[in-house]
Amino acid sequence: MLPPDKSSGVRFVQVTSDREGQRLDNFLSAQLKRLPKSVIYKMIRTGQVRINGKRCKPSSRLEEGDAVRIPPARVRGDGTVTVSERVCSQVRASVLFQDSDLVVINKPSGMAVHSGSGLPWGLIDVVRQIHSGEYYELAHRLDRETSGCLVLARNGRSLNHLTRLFREGGVQKYYLCLLDGRMAEPVIEIDAALKKEHGVAEREVVVSEEGKAALTRFRLLQARGDCSYAEAQLLTGRTHQIRVHAQHMGLPLAGDAKYGGAESVEKWKALGLHRTFLHARRLAFESLSGEVLQFEAPLPESLKAVLSRCEA
Repeated sequence: MLPPDKSSGVRFVQVTSDREGQRLDNFLSAQLKRLPKSVIYKMIRTGQVRINGKRCKPSSRLEEGDAVRIPPARVRGDGTVTVSERVCSQVRASVLFQDSDLVVINKPSGMAVHSGSGLPWGLIDVVRQIHSGEYYELAHRLDRETSGCLVLARNGRSLNHLTRLFREGGVQKYYLCLLDGRMAEPVIEIDAALKKEHGVAEREVVVSEEGKAALTRFRLLQARGDCSYAEAQLLTGRTHQIRVHAQHMGLPLAGDAKYGGAESVEKWKALGLHRTFLHARRLAFESLSGEVLQFEAPLPESLKAVLSRCEA
């Protein structure tokens, strides 16, 4: 650690090799434990956090040797959040694979991956409580409502490897989804750039030529009445990509309150669906040793039940 600025309470942390490639917001969450993500984002947005003296973004990737300026921050009370044993047991039972480098969890729907936006804890906090004192970091993210395969790194070398794979398209990602409408073709590719919209109450993503390239391949698995049960392969990894691309082709995901509309949500609630129908079914990538790893998470029973209620 670099010498702090004692007059202001600011400290400078030098990035070590085990944090290289990590997103800035995740790095700060580890440095400022229990500080809400909303506060961390505000610190970055207002320029209080800097990398090598320069302004940065939450998604900025760190390099070994970078000097990160961290302003003083306090959490009310002792900042301790204890997750119930019921939730800990749920997460323990959701582990699909674990070795010395990584753990793959079948993330339950409704559980955020990290704290923030009014949530005192996320899945990463549960894992750290179960394995107190051990190294666990998120290699990627899933939306709160999305269930399925989530990968966590168990050491710095693994984190560098996994974040690079996810960033550079080295991970094959397949999701199961229910589209509100009939697909016109068995396979449809949506190649439409996506842009995060600013100035709205909640983060929203739109199709825009000014956005970042995004490609999703939808493959029909089964026509169910007036909807389509499909596999969505992410060929890029943008925020809300499947949800926005589904909306863009006129077939929003069943139950998607943000991109499907209130009328659609009420329709699916009547069929017992109280979440967005999106499940991270399968991941495949190379391990540190070069071995091809593949993981699958079964479709939750609640989503199977919704499918059974749709006309074949």
